[in-house]
Amino acid sequence: MRTMISGAAACALWLVVPAAAVAQGMAPPGAAAQPSATEAAQTSGNKVTRMEGGKVLYTVVDGYNVDSNTMNGFRAWRAAACDRCHGANQQGLVGPSLIESLKTLTKDQFITTVREGRLEKGMPSWKSSKMVTQNIDNLYAYLKGRSNGDITRAHVQELKQ
Repeated sequence: MRTMISGAAACALWLVVPAAAVAQGMAPPGAAAQPSATEAAQTSGNKVTRMEGGKVLYTVVDGYNVDSNTMNGFRAWRAAACDRCHGANQQGLVGPSLIESLKTLTKDQFITTVREGRLEKGMPSWKSSKMVTQNIDNLYAYLKGRSNGDITRAHVQELKQ
């Protein structure tokens, strides 16, 4: 069952959020997406490297140790305080669950949404935020890793080289 959440916060709901994700404060079980034809995952033990469009999107070890670019995406997430609307675990609050949204949004749709916002639904534009715009690809990688289930914790740390 899905439910609509409403609220008068800076980021309002623009997609339907699974009720279980809100009630439990996490993504629903089995939320990991299957890679599309343009994605591929290379797994070696506890290390996952996800490819998209022939390029490395992110690398994660043990579910929470990420490459430096993905770490910068996490830092942009924190700096912009996206959790105020999308939840600390990206499960959705007054804004949609990004774990669910990133299963269907293309990278271009994600970038357009972040840059331009969805003002009619309460999501502000982030195009004036230097931190967000300079790290938009990294932010996408971090959230895509969460959506795919490869990054298993919302709070990550940088891989030691």
